Amino acid sequence: MIQPFAEMTGFARSYCRLIEAACQNEPSWLAQVADLLPRLHLALTALGSADPDMSLYPMPDLDERFELFGCLRDLLGERDSYWLELDPIGEGAALTGSLADDLTDIYFELRQGLTLIESFPVAAREGWLAGFEAHWGRHLVDAERHLFNLSAQGRLVL
Repeated sequence: MIQPFAEMTGFARSYCRLIEAACQNEPSWLAQVADLLPRLHLALTALGSADPDMSLYPMPDLDERFELFGCLRDLLGERDSYWLELDPIGEGAALTGSLADDLTDIYFELRQGLTLIESFPVAAREGWLAGFEAHWGRHLVDAERHLFNLSAQGRLVL
């Protein structure tokens, strides 16, 4: 049986390759992402919990992040925006999400961990877990929900 960290690393690499291929006009990338995200989610939860002292990653290059976000937003078109299920503020305001933003944030969190794998595997693991708990886990759940809805509507294929 494959170790949980090795499995998580494999899924992280696959996800990053899919997102990079999307901007190279790779067909069916979104359906592949929809298939991969639940497995990535499960692999991450199998890692356990984070040590909060090891959760700091350097900020991604904001120009690079915006470039990827713009590419994904353009590719997704009208599939990008979605209504959030809950208003976390509790004020009754309608909130929307962006699949491009979700996929971009997940990408940069995973890629940062992948850059640490060889030299600092513990830091990669802890960073993924702490980042998931603090930030990108919400993006993962929102993306999974929106992709499920797109699939149910027959709108997953671009």
